[in-house]
Amino acid sequence: MPKMKTHRGAAKRFTRTAGGLKRRCANRNHILTKRSRGVKRRLRSPAYVGKTMLRAVKRMLCLQ
Repeated sequence: MPKMKTHRGAAKRFTRTAGGLKRRCANRNHILTKRSRGVKRRLRSPAYVGKTMLRAVKRMLCLQ
């Protein structure tokens, strides 16, 4: 059986950490002038992959 290949799009978007799989926050790219300071500050903190998507993302990254 051939080796499993990592999904390269997922590999660029997710990082494995001790606490789980880290991902980027949405709505942080452009048109930030209309967003409040609090919203932009909250978007700075890292987001993690939720329980429902964790299995699928791990499968794409060949972590299972």
